[in-house]
Amino acid sequence: MLDVIWLIPAFPLAGFVLILLFGRRLGEPRAGYLATTMMVASFVVSAGAFLDLLGKPEEDRAHIEELFSWVPVSTLDVNMAFLADPLSITMCLFVTGVGAVIHLYAIGYMHGDAKFSKFFLYLNLFSLSMLLLVLGENLLVTFLGWEGVGTCSYLLISFWHTRESAATAGKKAFVTNRIGDWGFMLAMFLAFNAVGTLSYDKLNLAAEEGLLSSSTATGIAVLLFVGAVGKSAQLPLYVWLPDAMEGPTPVSALIHAATMVTAGVFLMTRVNPIIAVSSDWVPTLIAWVGAATALFAATIAVAQNDIKKVLAYSTISQLGYMFLAVGSGAYVAAIFHMVTHAFFKALLFLGSGSVIHGMHDEQDMRKMGLLRKAMPVTAITFVIGWLAIAGVPPFAGFWSKDEILLFSLAKSPALYVVGLVTALLTAYYMTRQVVMVFFGKARWESHAEEHGAQGDARPHESPILMLLPLVVLAIASVVGGGIQLPFSDATHRLEHWLHPVVEAGEAEIEGTWAYDNKYLLLGIATVVTLIGIALAWLVYERRRLRVVEPKVLEHAWYYDEALSNVMGGPGREAFEATSWFDRNVVDGGVRATAWGVRSAATGLRTGQSGFVRASAGIIGIGAVLLLAWFVVVRGIL
Repeated sequence: MLDVIWLIPAFPLAGFVLILLFGRRLGEPRAGYLATTMMVASFVVSAGAFLDLLGKPEEDRAHIEELFSWVPVSTLDVNMAFLADPLSITMCLFVTGVGAVIHLYAIGYMHGDAKFSKFFLYLNLFSLSMLLLVLGENLLVTFLGWEGVGTCSYLLISFWHTRESAATAGKKAFVTNRIGDWGFMLAMFLAFNAVGTLSYDKLNLAAEEGLLSSSTATGIAVLLFVGAVGKSAQLPLYVWLPDAMEGPTPVSALIHAATMVTAGVFLMTRVNPIIAVSSDWVPTLIAWVGAATALFAATIAVAQNDIKKVLAYSTISQLGYMFLAVGSGAYVAAIFHMVTHAFFKALLFLGSGSVIHGMHDEQDMRKMGLLRKAMPVTAITFVIGWLAIAGVPPFAGFWSKDEILLFSLAKSPALYVVGLVTALLTAYYMTRQVVMVFFGKARWESHAEEHGAQGDARPHESPILMLLPLVVLAIASVVGGGIQLPFSDATHRLEHWLHPVVEAGEAEIEGTWAYDNKYLLLGIATVVTLIGIALAWLVYERRRLRVVEPKVLEHAWYYDEALSNVMGGPGREAFEATSWFDRNVVDGGVRATAWGVRSAATGLRTGQSGFVRASAGIIGIGAVLLLAWFVVVRGIL
């Protein structure tokens, strides 16, 4: 399978082309089944490549497949090439696996939509872009996929573009990501200038062999981190992700769980040898940005009332955990949490979509309650996702979150405390959501009465096409943690698998106090989680404690509003002043130069009449003047 890894992105590409050409003829649901089949086929090839690599010795678990010479320009020679190694194949497995499940769910969710075929056209194109991103053998191929997912996110978030909020959200995502892309491009320029290549293998080898200076490595790492901050929605560029909820729920699940937002974490892991030789403050910066983002987003989630907004801020917080892991040198833990997060967050988003579908497009949790009786399958699977993200053992999220906390304590007790507080808040706001939606009082009854025709307006369970993906993801959220358990070296399966990729950057914490007391830390994390669950249960279900939801948290610390005010006020004035300077000074200088050259040329042109006698006369005058100069000035007789 390694020789045909190009089939992994080729299948969604084929789906995109076929729907582009025959989408209207295929219609609903065949266009959806075609797109889903392409993702399943891509998953099968990914699984085959995984088995091929697993059967090889550790040092041979890397295969480069060159398709053609893409950019042969002087010393810049970039191939369209794919790299199959433990990291890229791990990414392919959950991108295609979870992506296929989301595609299947979308067939039921998008039923009756006028642009059904176009939606799956965009989904396949989005998946193609993400697979190019993770399979790229060099920075330029990755950047191609990087820009592809950015473009597709715009198309999908603003899919229902007749709603002004959706159109605005799509533009916001596109523009915000361009800021991060600036950092990625500068990193490519710096890397090529320093090493003469964009190949990951050669760049990382240069770092490991000391051929890359610390200052250059620092520049590349920081600039790539800027790109990662934009794509993975970290402070201060997180603002696009909550608004991305304007897209259809399958889009939210695809972007937030398995694809676009994980790209930044993947990129940091891919260049971990460069981060390892950069200045000491670089990983510390990454860790603190991640920790601050995790805590910041968690505080906001506790006061949100839109069922998808809670999950959006939860995604930002969980991504912060992953960057905390990267900055702590826990690359295996970062990928581990990325995988488990793909399972339980896709489950939660698809579960929220099932609730919205059953509630006739209602997203306000204050109008829900006691839905477990009307939607039992959705409720059971959503509860499993809740327990996984909250970090309750033995669900998948418990194991990956705990490993991040272990490495963060080994790096800095302050980072550990921030991570622990975030874990408590995560358990709190997710319990709040579960209680408001599935327990408590059935507040939807008055909502149904408002709409009349009670029988039609009452909540109902989703169709089988939407429930089957929930069951599959629920099972993965239970057993997914088994790929990396802390009990012995034999249970560190993911660590052994990723070792060839992260060997240079992975922190060594054996012998530290944190490592020697890891079971104590497991207990502390469990207690903290249970405290968060109990507090939320007492507040929202038992009503024993007063509800505290400050307006400042409901408005996300007013950060987004302040940013909009600045960009719409002083920012707009500054942009207009810059535009005026460009038009009148920069362009004016260019136009003035052109005018001067043209005027001078016009004056000279008048002396060129084209008559032979005029030219002969000018030559004669010139000869006389030269003779005079030699005789009078130089004194030559």
